[in-house]
Amino acid sequence: MTQACHGKRGVTRGHVQAMRAGMPRAAGRILRRVAPVLALLSGWQLLAMALDMEELPGAWQALQTVPQILSSGEDVGSILASLRRMAIGYVLALLMVVPLGLSMGRCQRLARVVNPLAALAYPIPKAALMPIIMLWFGIGDLSKILVIFLGVSLPLLYHSYQGALQVDEKLWWSARAMGMGAVRGMLRVVLPAALPEILLGCRVAVSMALITMISSEMIARQRGAGDLLFNALDMAVYTEVYAMIVIIAVIGLTLDALVEWARRRLTHWTDAQGAAG
Repeated sequence: MTQACHGKRGVTRGHVQAMRAGMPRAAGRILRRVAPVLALLSGWQLLAMALDMEELPGAWQALQTVPQILSSGEDVGSILASLRRMAIGYVLALLMVVPLGLSMGRCQRLARVVNPLAALAYPIPKAALMPIIMLWFGIGDLSKILVIFLGVSLPLLYHSYQGALQVDEKLWWSARAMGMGAVRGMLRVVLPAALPEILLGCRVAVSMALITMISSEMIARQRGAGDLLFNALDMAVYTEVYAMIVIIAVIGLTLDALVEWARRRLTHWTDAQGAAG
């Protein structure tokens, strides 16, 4: 009985020691992430105080305006409308462009047709297409979703294509020799092998989706985060302008963190291989 009690105390002490050892490491990780943000905000505040310009309010003023925007049901509804458009364009690109990129990686004839078109479209700012798309489809949600779709498509296409090219040919031919059809082979062999590269493309695509979403809403002035930003600029309410920039930045960081979390969960074996190497 005494030995059992001592054993329990040993386990408890071990857990406490492990927790104490882990706390400085966790604090260090948090500090490394927070310190650059604090440095940026401090620099912003000092610059605003030094210049004393109406067009550059201090960081503290902008941050105080953020809760005011988020407490307005109309403003929150506009931000949610933007996120809905962004989600639709992003998901459509995932469903349509990723299979195309994987197919290009397995079919060089298809790649020879699509690659020149992608290279031609790559340097064109997608927001520059907004006036033409508005002529065709009006200024509603469809135009904005289409622009977001176009902005997201190229990084997804490129990374899906590169991921499919890296698939070991022996795996592909072994699957075909076992009677696996082309579609099933793409789902069971090519997609899992290309998944790490595809998810890297997804991370790039999130940033592109956010950029094209805001740009399209600033051109086609309708309910949305870009419209809130531009309206504040029109009315010279500069604290709201910078507050909206902060909100958009936080949305971008959150979405990027979610994609990175999904990448680590879905491709944890690649991280393990990298650590072993």
